[in-house]
Amino acid sequence: MSLHGKRKEIYKYEAPWTVYAMNWAVRPDKRFRLALGSFVEEYNNKVQIVGLEEESSEFVCRNTFDHPYPTTKIMWIPDTKGAYPDLLATSGDYLRIWRVCDTETRLECLLNNNKNSDFCAPLTSFDWNEVDPNLLGTSSIDTTCTVWGLETGQALGRVNLVSGHVRTQLIAHDKEVYDISFSRAGGGRDMFASVGADGSVRMFDLRHLEHSTIIYEDRQHHPLLRLCWNKQDPNYLATMAMDNMEVVILDVRVPCTPVARLNNHRACVNGIAWAPHSSCHICTAADDHQALIWDIQQMPRAIEDPILAYTAEGEINNVQWASTQPDWIAICYNNCLEILRV
Repeated sequence: MSLHGKRKEIYKYEAPWTVYAMNWAVRPDKRFRLALGSFVEEYNNKVQIVGLEEESSEFVCRNTFDHPYPTTKIMWIPDTKGAYPDLLATSGDYLRIWRVCDTETRLECLLNNNKNSDFCAPLTSFDWNEVDPNLLGTSSIDTTCTVWGLETGQALGRVNLVSGHVRTQLIAHDKEVYDISFSRAGGGRDMFASVGADGSVRMFDLRHLEHSTIIYEDRQHHPLLRLCWNKQDPNYLATMAMDNMEVVILDVRVPCTPVARLNNHRACVNGIAWAPHSSCHICTAADDHQALIWDIQQMPRAIEDPILAYTAEGEINNVQWASTQPDWIAICYNNCLEILRV
């Protein structure tokens, strides 16, 4: 892919605030489009939608909208064919579904699971099911995970109604749940895993919610902050503990024993992203300003060193590998977004 022959390896965008949440669009007609969420320690926060202008090869902000509290996660609808409305989801105090138009973004629905109380337990993360985009799962500090059913109704006049309902809610952990992710195993619709403050990775099946499987428990019971499934091989997932410099690779067929530990970072890891097109490549990013790409092909033999390293100008707090453009990775640090060709 050449941007009119100008093959730059890095494109940079500077936002007016610290960037935290970030996600690539997957629609085929919106190749270099990302959503960015601000991290401002107050109620009023922002989300920006930015795109790379192929003519000038500069990032431009397409639109900005207000968001209550910082977004804990942002995700575009996993719709590679452009069959659904152009939707964006954000988590924070609630799960919100937004419709993105050329000049404005409007709120389609606000999904609140606490109907009987003014108090809402903040959502730490969510995941949008790739096989069935009408399913989303949220994780919360109230120890629960909730799976939502989304209805993207037929067009009425020019209004496409989007609404949602609780499919199921379960107590997933003994303490706060920090992340949730659907697995591609078994058809990719019903299996998901979660991690939380109790230091465990647990796996669930929507068809059999009466029991869960503990895949891994941190030796020191440190909280686990993130989990990330391998995009090509549903047996593998990666997780990381709070304030830890190591990423742990797990094989669900061999529970409780990591198949690899990636520990070249010199400060705590903040982000993990598997390659969309390869089962043996993973990118990790950390407070040591480094984004490292690893080849884990030789597991279970120890993986000593990454195959690629990039040093940013600040502590990297998020990394996302573009699912539809596997030669591009996005990172954010301070108020900057950078996309890197790998």
